[in-house]
Amino acid sequence: MAVPPSKRPPYLARLRHLWSLDTLLGLLVATSLPLAVVSIPNTLSVVARLLPGELNQAGLMRTHGLALPALMLTVPLAAALLRRVPVAVLLLVGLALVAVSEAAGGYAGSELLVGAVRVVRGVGAGVILSATLAGVWDRAPVLRALWVGVFGLSLLTAQALALWPLDEVMSWRVTLQPYPLVTGVALGLAAIHLIGWMSLGRQAESVPEGRERGRLLLALGPAAGIAVVAISTASEGWRAGPVILLAVVAVVGLLALASIGSGESRTLAYTMVAVGVVLLPSAAQVTLVEMGGLGGPGLLGLWVPYGVAGLLAVAASVVVRLFAGGLRRWLVPLGLVAMVVGLCSVRLVVPSADGMVLAVPFSLLAVGAAVAMTAASQQVGIGAAAFGLSLCAAGVLAGFLLGAGVQMAMLDGVRSAQELIDSFVGALHWWALIGGFLVVAIILLAAVMARRPVKDAPSDEPGQVPCAGPPVPADVLLVRAPDDEEPPTQAISRVVLPVSAKGAFDEADEADEADEADEADEADEADGDDEGREEDGSSPAVPPQGHSPEDTVSS
Repeated sequence: MAVPPSKRPPYLARLRHLWSLDTLLGLLVATSLPLAVVSIPNTLSVVARLLPGELNQAGLMRTHGLALPALMLTVPLAAALLRRVPVAVLLLVGLALVAVSEAAGGYAGSELLVGAVRVVRGVGAGVILSATLAGVWDRAPVLRALWVGVFGLSLLTAQALALWPLDEVMSWRVTLQPYPLVTGVALGLAAIHLIGWMSLGRQAESVPEGRERGRLLLALGPAAGIAVVAISTASEGWRAGPVILLAVVAVVGLLALASIGSGESRTLAYTMVAVGVVLLPSAAQVTLVEMGGLGGPGLLGLWVPYGVAGLLAVAASVVVRLFAGGLRRWLVPLGLVAMVVGLCSVRLVVPSADGMVLAVPFSLLAVGAAVAMTAASQQVGIGAAAFGLSLCAAGVLAGFLLGAGVQMAMLDGVRSAQELIDSFVGALHWWALIGGFLVVAIILLAAVMARRPVKDAPSDEPGQVPCAGPPVPADVLLVRAPDDEEPPTQAISRVVLPVSAKGAFDEADEADEADEADEADEADEADGDDEGREEDGSSPAVPPQGHSPEDTVSS
């Protein structure tokens, strides 16, 4: 007898190819996420002395800041587009847009061109964030943990990564093309990833469902409002009071929007708002205070604390992803509390001439954010995760607005360089205090909303329908309608009849009982046994027994 060939070697080969694809996706996450987040800081003021005299310096700074509004408007749109465009294609498109902005940045010479370059880069960065999140969602568990850890590290180091290429530069256009080599490497990896995805059969991917896409598009409203406010404050020269007030309104609006959805979805949304508002604005201010000109160690003295914080963040995210289990509900507030402690340590150790001590606040901020985001994303679908990412991007701009308002209030009226430095450090300390209280308020809000029941909330894991269908009330019985009754709308007509609480099958049908009683009466009349049984005038509690062969034998 012929033995069929074994299918194990092809399966192992396919599994090996999938692991190769996961490894390639991990490299893409490690290279493309920092490229996307580094687009956020506005560093044109650092090279202001290199700007040509014929260019409007204030106008260039305003247009240079358009990348963040473009990014936060693109994230929900790109996530909603995942239903029609595969992740591999979308990721390649996002990196291609970043590469185009890098190449065009070398030729930008006016406000219009600078604004166009920065908008294109922001759009590409937003596409990268959404595409990489969707790409790792259904892959190996370590990949999702890697995404969270690298994303938190990118938010922590965004300001430093944006400033690093500007050391001793000769052209201000470097701010528009900070890392062309890394962009090229990431673009090549994305192309290889697309080829691998196509050759392995185009595996199915998780995409946001109908209600989730509607919620993603709903996030565009607050994002657009915050963008308009940010552009207006930069253009009209608003004072500190209105800026702070509008920033607070923006944060409240994001928290209100985060309250939509199921309990798990709300927890992740609150967490992402807290991370977006606090992490990048706080780390950016700490980085600027620790520059060499202000008495700090400079960027060279900050890379070791950044590296330690990044390794701890990725490791903590992996541990939580693989071994959290039932501790998820406690790890989310614990991670946010760690961020609060990190903000408190900022008030204690910043400024510091020794860069190593900054490993404490950096690690607490990065690890706390990674633990909270990983734990909160365990039980939700890709739609809820993309919605949280959209709120996080909008929260970054709201946090920058709030921090800028605090700085404007502290720097008002300074007259000397020393007063400027003292006011700048004081603004950082005030911001750390405000950010800490904000995170505490979000922890309390999440705890209160977690106890609130959700009615008719859409499921975050689409496609899970009970195999027995929707639950049927225990006191309702569905039976077929009589044949002479015309069916109302469906092919099978039915009548709803109430029954006792004992259940639908504890009592016989009324029509069946009547038929059994008629048959019993006819049988008793034929045998003549009813007269002797009813001499006492009492009626039996149950219908009389029908005719049997034993009655004939006894007679």
